[in-house]
Amino acid sequence: QVQLVESGGGLVQAGGSLRLSCAASGRTFVMGWFRQAPGKEREFVVGIRWNNSSTTYSDSVKGRFTISRDNTKNTVYLQMNSLKPEDTAVYYCAASKRWAVATTPPMYDSWGQGTQVTVSS
Repeated sequence: QVQLVESGGGLVQAGGSLRLSCAASGRTFVMGWFRQAPGKEREFVVGIRWNNSSTTYSDSVKGRFTISRDNTKNTVYLQMNSLKPEDTAVYYCAASKRWAVATTPPMYDSWGQGTQVTVSS
């Protein structure tokens, strides 16, 4: 099972930016980011395929967040711009052995420990 380690969370004002990183111990077909706010279900944010870098974004972050990956480091990044208070959540990196980007948590096999992102108004 792939081990995932996230970093880069923190506190930022609305309109600001943060970059999250997720280092994987091995290669998988798909890497994704999810987030979970207090009292809410874990929701899909974005996913990327390793082989061709095709991406899938949730509507709530499209145009503001960008996912990228560095194959040499087995690392994916999430650049978050124009952050809003409603982006506040624990962000989780996830890895899937499946070929396509899935948007539901059960489709992912490995999870990171999560990193807190707080956006103040």
